[in-house]
Amino acid sequence: MSDEKFIDTGLKILKYPNPVLKKMSEPVEIFDDELAEFVQKLFLTMRASNGVGLAAPQVGISKRVAVVEYDDKSYVLVNPRLISTEGEQEGEEGCLSFPGIYANLKRPLKVKIEAQDVKGNFNTYEGEGYTARAFLHEMDHLDGRVFIDYLSNMKRGAIKKKLAKNTGGHF
Repeated sequence: MSDEKFIDTGLKILKYPNPVLKKMSEPVEIFDDELAEFVQKLFLTMRASNGVGLAAPQVGISKRVAVVEYDDKSYVLVNPRLISTEGEQEGEEGCLSFPGIYANLKRPLKVKIEAQDVKGNFNTYEGEGYTARAFLHEMDHLDGRVFIDYLSNMKRGAIKKKLAKNTGGHF
């Protein structure tokens, strides 16, 4: 059986170093049933993979769409924009595109973001702690950044070496 996880939604979570993960995503301009269906598939795929968030680039779609679900709250982030940050926290992060890889990262403790929903309505969300971390992690994916980009060259190199060993490939 392959390491690639196939979900009944038809979406496949891409693994690093897939080049789509490092590409800047395009803004969503059409808010229709197709977008609403895609967002539902993102939620289902994320839940099936025991994730807290999932961004469209992680399933090969370079659009500014992400979902986050934490502490019994679900968030749809279409064309999200960071409004403000406050404080600092350090904590462990992982990513569905980096199976089995975790690292401590510093992130803001609190964030305020603005995002559209599947109908194009604007919403403002405030996140603290892990929710703030999840918002920023998924928004990074939309900008072509992955969490290991924040690590030192040495730590990033060790992770790449571990991934290459796990996959039998080289980066």
